[in-house]
Amino acid sequence: MSAGTALIVGASRALGLGLATEYAHRGWDVIGTVRGDRRTGLHDLAEASRGRVTVESLDMTKPEEIDALRERLAERTLDLLFVNAAVARGNIPVGDVPTEMFVEVMVTNALSPMRLIESFRSLVAPTGTIGVMSSRQGSLALNTRGGQDVYRASKSALNQLMRSYAARYADTSHTLLLMCPGHVRTELGGPDAPLSIDQSIPGVADTLDRHGGEPGLKFLNYQDQPVPW
Repeated sequence: MSAGTALIVGASRALGLGLATEYAHRGWDVIGTVRGDRRTGLHDLAEASRGRVTVESLDMTKPEEIDALRERLAERTLDLLFVNAAVARGNIPVGDVPTEMFVEVMVTNALSPMRLIESFRSLVAPTGTIGVMSSRQGSLALNTRGGQDVYRASKSALNQLMRSYAARYADTSHTLLLMCPGHVRTELGGPDAPLSIDQSIPGVADTLDRHGGEPGLKFLNYQDQPVPW
């Protein structure tokens, strides 16, 4: 895929910031979102980018903020819409998870990305790509050890909702990708994870770019390999 405009939701740090940095280095115009008004690594990237990277404020769990950002970007055309933002909230057996925590993770990781995609889909170029950061932990087939119960469930729900979205808009030409970045050393992945952000993110971007222009939904990892559902 040639350079274009990317909106990366959840780009203040870790994988999201890595993806924003990667696309800026590839010559793309990048719009990255952060929650609130605190300074983040994305602001540093924007200052060094000579106008190639811009920062927008968004808490995607608030529909009114999705609507406001949609209005601010109404005249833009996106070649890539990628939703990265997510939360985990600890490795707690599901029977011990407080209801409010369950709701928070599900709303943040599954419902809110889909609300945003539904709102922004008309801004995506006809042959553009809509991607979301999923995880192998969202795979039912690969769950042989358990753990991270609610996070796993939220990513499985996200995958299912994307399948429903793909079926509902089967007549459109958008590329739809669920991306697994691998086990990466982040706050979520932990300090002993085998991959660094610099090892994962170029592969994520390569996979997104390689499948640009291919209609339909795929669940792929950062090495462009299918992930079992």
